[in-house]
Amino acid sequence: MSFDLVLFGGTGDLAWRKLMPALFQAFRHGSLPTGGRIIGVGRDDLSDTQYRQLIRSRFDAVELAKRPSADEFDRFAALLFFLRMDLTRPQDYARLAERLRERQADTVVMYLATAPSLFTGVCEQLGAAGLNTPATRLVLEKPLGHDLASNRAINEAVRSVLNENQIFRIDHYLGKPSVQNLFALRFGNALFEPLWRRETIANIQITIAEDLGVEKRGAFYDSTGALRDMVQNHALQLLCALAMEPPINAHADAIRDEKLKVLRSLKRWSVESLGQHAIRGQYTAGRVDGQAVPGYRDEPGVPPDSHTETFVALRAEIANWRWAGVPFYIRTGKRLAARDAHIVVNFRQAPHAIFDVPMDAANKLVINLQPRDGLELHLLSQAQDQRHAARGATPMLAPVHLNLDFTQRFGAERVGAYERLLLDVIDGRLNLFVRSDEQEEAWRWVEPLLRHWQQDRGGPRPYAAGTWGPSASSAMIARDGFCWSEEC
Repeated sequence: MSFDLVLFGGTGDLAWRKLMPALFQAFRHGSLPTGGRIIGVGRDDLSDTQYRQLIRSRFDAVELAKRPSADEFDRFAALLFFLRMDLTRPQDYARLAERLRERQADTVVMYLATAPSLFTGVCEQLGAAGLNTPATRLVLEKPLGHDLASNRAINEAVRSVLNENQIFRIDHYLGKPSVQNLFALRFGNALFEPLWRRETIANIQITIAEDLGVEKRGAFYDSTGALRDMVQNHALQLLCALAMEPPINAHADAIRDEKLKVLRSLKRWSVESLGQHAIRGQYTAGRVDGQAVPGYRDEPGVPPDSHTETFVALRAEIANWRWAGVPFYIRTGKRLAARDAHIVVNFRQAPHAIFDVPMDAANKLVINLQPRDGLELHLLSQAQDQRHAARGATPMLAPVHLNLDFTQRFGAERVGAYERLLLDVIDGRLNLFVRSDEQEEAWRWVEPLLRHWQQDRGGPRPYAAGTWGPSASSAMIARDGFCWSEEC
């Protein structure tokens, strides 16, 4: 199958940091279809040779195991081309159309790795230039808008030139191997699904923690914040994967229909829950890995009086028969104590105690997403020193756990998130991409929080860099009698 992948923003940060390494790995693994061409688009005046040299230099920042040898890159570079374009000029789209007509590829992927403010204009120009053919597939990066109205405007503009089954709204968390295994765990095995409900689960925690600050993206981040950057997309997609009902099959719309039901079942915010169940924070100066780091307001590009949140902790509930009364806790932030993304499913205590059990010891399933991915099943077993116990004493249980490390089990050279998603776009598989009604429902749930925080003059709560966020986050979960995983 021949394909042309047109990468708008072909010299940008996302292109060289994520997309080109992912495309190279697909090429190295032999999974990138033959007969392909990758056309970088940008405003720079570059020849094909200069563009290839630029991409080659960027690979020096990629981890050593994923860097190409000179011979590997030369073979990969034969797929790379560059086209100078001003995305506001119709004549430049005409030049792109002429370039694509040279080959009449089976599939043409338009990847918009640009600022979201350009999405609407680019889509209109693609339609005007006749680049919205049945062979066209369009990939949109987050964030898709800054609120519900802007998200709808982008979706309407895209749907005016392409059908929904040609639109691939990417969320790279859905491409992670551990998230794929979450679907397999639930719907490919008979072990957990009977337990996956309110009668046996006490709470579920989703943590997406970063130890880095905003780096050189201060100006962009200050207009976005943690709620838009992480919760509205990544965190809510994880929640959907955890809470959805089994789909009738593995087809894209069957899966996305069930995720939509979860989003529509999320309890809406009230005045009380906005005050008690939504915590925002902003990091101050502190230490990470023993090194002093500045506070958020001292980062380049950040206003000294910024009220943008770099941390969010939420308590959510799903109002349906499976999950009624089970709290879902979400937290994400920058400059936290570790780079760590995981899900903890905490099961209820046994209904009747016939053993002595350590305080807070319970069954739980931990799904590790990064920096390593795998599963941990925490159980209780009879303590090993029972032979020394007094005769007639109640047996004591001790925590033990089973650990499945996916890297050790399947090897380090597994398909990465962007590699998997790019291959799915080329093949036309929509299962791991977000439908427009999902996105709109997520924005509908998040928007009251945005409005509430805009009107709240108190601003975000401070927390020192290198910690797990403001203490109010721990207080929120403690009101339900629970604690975050590192605190228990």
